[in-house]
Amino acid sequence: MLGLSFACAPVVNLRRLKYFVKIVDIGSLTQAAEHLFIAQPALSQQLATLEGEVRQQLLVRTGRGVTPTEAGKVLYRHAQIILRQCEQATVDMEAAGQGVSGPVSVGLAPGTAASALSLPLLRTVRARHPGILLYLNENYGTTLSELIMNGRMDLAVLYGDKAIHGLTFLPLLKEPLFLVGPASMPAPAQPVRLADLNEIELFLPRPYNVVRKMVDAACMRLGIAPRIVAEIESAFTLTAAIADGLGATILPASMAREVVAACGAWQFQIVDPVIEAPLALCQSDHLPLSEPAQAVKDILLELVTDLDGGVAIR
Repeated sequence: MLGLSFACAPVVNLRRLKYFVKIVDIGSLTQAAEHLFIAQPALSQQLATLEGEVRQQLLVRTGRGVTPTEAGKVLYRHAQIILRQCEQATVDMEAAGQGVSGPVSVGLAPGTAASALSLPLLRTVRARHPGILLYLNENYGTTLSELIMNGRMDLAVLYGDKAIHGLTFLPLLKEPLFLVGPASMPAPAQPVRLADLNEIELFLPRPYNVVRKMVDAACMRLGIAPRIVAEIESAFTLTAAIADGLGATILPASMAREVVAACGAWQFQIVDPVIEAPLALCQSDHLPLSEPAQAVKDILLELVTDLDGGVAIR
């Protein structure tokens, strides 16, 4: 925590906050000054003034540049939120009376049913709200969650349903998990039992991945360990490995269909036990959505009902 509350300190200048965020982002006073088109001595003076206002050392100079102190990390997080809110306030005021408009950022986790939302979302937003500038970011759920917590992204569609401080999750649908294997590999006995898969060489994502966590938890309950021969995060590499007959994998319904279509693999739902990946709409639990972001959220909720392969959560 900062040692001095802003209620007792002089009002912090928004321009200095912007300078401070840029310095932390780049990690260099010299390069930050170039990006901001101001002289480095002037930028150093602005930083010194900011540190005087909050009565804290915010940066530590090293041989490689600058890094934030613990107080600097706290201010950095708050500054990102403050600057984003000020930017949105300006956009909202300029757009008043001119229809819904402004930037909206949406994260879509790859390898999930969310990937099928991108084109319908683009079409619908352009048709209904041409003034909205939509930014789509396909990235891993952990990255998208962090961007939302930092106030740098409005919404994200990703796997997850566990409460996390700073985030809320609105359940959308559940996707069953499938065993996917190459045509050169004998198909498993039906129905597919998780307990029978300990002899199959599997490609799975890293342990922090939601789907991997679900598979590991289900195996632990059965007292078995999956035979993981490689951890792959890339959909392209995973598809190539399956096509080459190197092993099998466990995927949600949406991505399983894509892999099967791309390389002629087979897929069978794991039904003993049934494992379902929860797809959710993620947003900040303390930052209100702007008007355009709320409009995009409403569209996303409409489009989810048209997704295939999952069970909608009402």
